[in-house]
Amino acid sequence: MKIYNTLTRNIEEFKPSGNVVNMYVCGITPYSQSHLGHAMCAIVFDVIRRYLEFSGYEVNYIQNFTDIDDKMIIAANKEGIEVSALAERNIEIYLDELDKLNVKKATRYPRATEEIESIISLISELIIKDFAYELNGDVYFRVKNDADYGKLSRRNIDQMIAGARLDIDEDKEYSGDFALWKSRKPAEPFWNSPWGEGRPGWHIECSAMALKYLGQDIDIHGGGLDLIFPHHENEIAQSESATGIVPFAQFWIHNGTLGNGIDKMSKSIGNVFTIQSALKKYSSDTLRMFFLASHYRSPLIFNEEIVSSQNRALDRLRTAYNAKSGIGTDMNSTTYIERFVDAMNEDINTPIALSVLFDLAKNINKGATENLNISHAQNTLLELASILGLKLEHETSSHSNLEANPFIELLIQLRKEFRSNKNYDKSDYVRDQLLELGVTLEDDGADTSWNWDSSR
Repeated sequence: MKIYNTLTRNIEEFKPSGNVVNMYVCGITPYSQSHLGHAMCAIVFDVIRRYLEFSGYEVNYIQNFTDIDDKMIIAANKEGIEVSALAERNIEIYLDELDKLNVKKATRYPRATEEIESIISLISELIIKDFAYELNGDVYFRVKNDADYGKLSRRNIDQMIAGARLDIDEDKEYSGDFALWKSRKPAEPFWNSPWGEGRPGWHIECSAMALKYLGQDIDIHGGGLDLIFPHHENEIAQSESATGIVPFAQFWIHNGTLGNGIDKMSKSIGNVFTIQSALKKYSSDTLRMFFLASHYRSPLIFNEEIVSSQNRALDRLRTAYNAKSGIGTDMNSTTYIERFVDAMNEDINTPIALSVLFDLAKNINKGATENLNISHAQNTLLELASILGLKLEHETSSHSNLEANPFIELLIQLRKEFRSNKNYDKSDYVRDQLLELGVTLEDDGADTSWNWDSSR
């Protein structure tokens, strides 16, 4: 099995130290609902995990939540709620979305706010080793004391400073030094520390959590391409400086960006297509097909027409899987397994792996017309599809009937008016009638979201 390693810029043979693969993937900052870029990252690493498990490994999969940072504080203050309440709400939504996307649950989902003790311990170690310093209650990492800082992004310090989000403090020893601990400010959550009340910086949390839950034997560290700098660069600097263990992770794997138009899909830009809105239109299989039809390292542009077209491709697989088996000779599918494995072993080449599924489906259909016993081949099709997280379930007509969506939105708006006028009998009647049609509603204050009930 060979994987592209961002650290070395080479495709290298993947050799974990044992039968357990330790994998850490940077999760979301839950200051708002997650978008399809987050779904793409989750699905890419879910497929990598599934393939490792298929290959005989046990995967210890850690994905964090950054539930305290500047964006969390700003968003919570805007809503007039506690940061913890905002995080809890959006994490719950995100985990539900992952389930609907058929993403396997991580071994553990640590949160920054629950790991303060480990974070403080790691910062203290960096100060002792002269890689960090305290300044008026803040603690900064000494970038110039790390001789190989920049080895992941392949940029020198001056280049990195030009593109970084820097902590503004004129008294810092060097402008490129980044915050490990931030002193308490009014109306912000805080914790006690040796340097006074405050909160952790963005990067230190992942180093602390990765080291705590995976130890100093991390096989894969992953995330989106946009995390290479500064986040992952700073993670490497902190972790290796504190432990003296090099490298911090054997493989650094990054998925490409998802664009919407000419820009990367980003909450800050405002061009996001949320996971929740996507799941109202498309099944998890449809979204997976869209993402996996391109190589995980390639940039991808979201296009609703292309996403919708995946249903036709999926129907070819579903038709083959549900074809009636004959009583003739067993159809041999061993070659397809070998081809699939070859594709996945070559840097998780899902486009080629998908083409193997379609070739197998084509021959299953041919075998069915020739009255061959295709049941074993169908089981192989399902097994290989499941490695990609595809369920091959037929969508209900209600789920795929996009024409109904505007009318559902209209009824929800009408229900909102009933509720605002305290006409709860009519409001409940609309809700109950939508439920009878297979539409579930979820109220969150003044907002209402809806989904097709997949159990119907």
